[in-house]
Amino acid sequence: MSKGILTLIILFSVVCSSSYAQWQLDAETGFVLSGYNDVRIPNETGTKISLSRELKTDPELFIRGRLTYSIGEKHTIAILVAPLRLHAKGKVDRIVKFEKEEFPANIQLKSTYRFDSYRLTYRYDFYNTGEVQAGLGMTFKIRDASISLEGGNKKAEKKNTGFVPLINFKVQWMFSEQLSLLLDGDALAAPQGRAEDVFLGLLFWPGKNVGLKLGYRVLEGGVDVDEVYNFTLVNYIVAGGILTF
Repeated sequence: MSKGILTLIILFSVVCSSSYAQWQLDAETGFVLSGYNDVRIPNETGTKISLSRELKTDPELFIRGRLTYSIGEKHTIAILVAPLRLHAKGKVDRIVKFEKEEFPANIQLKSTYRFDSYRLTYRYDFYNTGEVQAGLGMTFKIRDASISLEGGNKKAEKKNTGFVPLINFKVQWMFSEQLSLLLDGDALAAPQGRAEDVFLGLLFWPGKNVGLKLGYRVLEGGVDVDEVYNFTLVNYIVAGGILTF
């Protein structure tokens, strides 16, 4: 995890060398609620289990932050740190084969789903009428994830760290100088899996350099390969603040 953060900080520092720029710090918090979270590890011999339907996943608090560097009116570079934890518990009425362990039926199980995301984004804002702004770009994402299952004095965990390229997009509609509707996110699909992280919400600027945000974020995606089958939908109820300097 620390290597992922360090890599993105170095890249961010290299590309942010112009003096004609503006910085923005964007912090989010709120509640995260699990939709579906289906897991089978390994894909061929493991037992498919729903961490959200067969086990109970309680809502969790979350926090994530983004530092953005805007060059002129068209070029934007950003670094995002977005940790995620979901904890589930319950009983399953069948034997569960997970990773290298076999868990008996009807025992108390606990699971921790961890999905930490570190992203470096470049976006070009190609459309700006003053009221409507739109841009497209590329996000380089480092994923540091794990899924664990424990019960009956047994514990198994599958870890995965990898690099994922994503398409970044943004559309913002300014109702007034103080209020706007924002749709932005990162997404991409491939034969092995997909990933989407999309926010829709309102931005309110009570002052020139201070903003507030309120909205909904969805994180969805997964992978279907030999080692892992996992598809997850996570809902975020978002409140946050923005500081421009």
